[in-house]
Amino acid sequence: MFTLQCGKQRSCKSTGSGLGTRVLSLLEEEFPDVCRIVTAVYPSAEDDVITSPYNTVLAMQELTEHADCVLPVENQSLLDILNKIDAMSYGTKLGPGVKRNNCVTSGGSRLSGAQKPFDAMNNIVANLLLNITSSTRFEGSLNMDLNEIAMNLVPFPRLHYLVPSLTPLYSLADVSIPTKRLDQMFSDAFSKDHQLIRANLKHSLFLASALMVRGDVHMSDLRRNIERLRSSLPFVSWNQEGWKTGLCSVPPVGHSHSMLALSNNTCVKATFMELRDSFTKLYKKKAHLHHYLHVDGMEQSIFSEALSSLTGLIEDYHHLDVSKSRLQRDTPRLRIATGSSS
Repeated sequence: MFTLQCGKQRSCKSTGSGLGTRVLSLLEEEFPDVCRIVTAVYPSAEDDVITSPYNTVLAMQELTEHADCVLPVENQSLLDILNKIDAMSYGTKLGPGVKRNNCVTSGGSRLSGAQKPFDAMNNIVANLLLNITSSTRFEGSLNMDLNEIAMNLVPFPRLHYLVPSLTPLYSLADVSIPTKRLDQMFSDAFSKDHQLIRANLKHSLFLASALMVRGDVHMSDLRRNIERLRSSLPFVSWNQEGWKTGLCSVPPVGHSHSMLALSNNTCVKATFMELRDSFTKLYKKKAHLHHYLHVDGMEQSIFSEALSSLTGLIEDYHHLDVSKSRLQRDTPRLRIATGSSS
């Protein structure tokens, strides 16, 4: 498991899209039976690197072909979460129980519009990785092996992009307040405010979902909340029971419980369509291509292939969305199952 910066190499310190995807392909060659889970950080719409759409689309082709699971994280979503934590830390509603110099923001000054606190953004991604690996480090009544994530959440090999959500946010900010109702934590897991990618899970189709809970939570709590939420979360007709759950008994330091939700949901299609549009605006004018084509082995056809791969991925998600109609349910499912991406 490693973190990959899709668009550029400066924010959210990482391996970079080119080197990262190269390492990913080498890992597949050397360790074909090991599950490859990648946390991929996507650039925001206001990204200050003009070639980031090229880098991201080129990386997407490798992620689709060589990763078993990809956890997409958007820079803008990280900034939005930091602003929420900052408002909690400096707001008047919570009183003196909030630690202003908390473990995420790592400083006492408020965030400005032009400021991009990369260390704090990295800390949020680190919390994601701490939660996803908690079952391998601590005891629990229902620990989840990392290999089970791909096994249970990826029904089609190419559609392995899982939307992560962290809740409660105050567990990131060292906020010393009475914990929210446990049921609220489960509801927040499917709220846009807690997702690490800007999308609306409830307006799109779920293929599967995992709830990885830490702390003093019982199996009965999990079952009760899954039943409570089931009617509001549209799952594909052939996987209505597509829930995977994990219970780790050790909570984050200083808190009673926390949860990481991973959702295989067609809402990622909107993010990929925005990325394709940004790529196309540059590519149709062949803008900045010379920065890539002067490298040995780099040809313009590579860009066309990467764009075709992304378009095929978008169409696969689109066909699943269409399958919500009874009349078109089975054909798209069979098409994706065969691996076609036309």
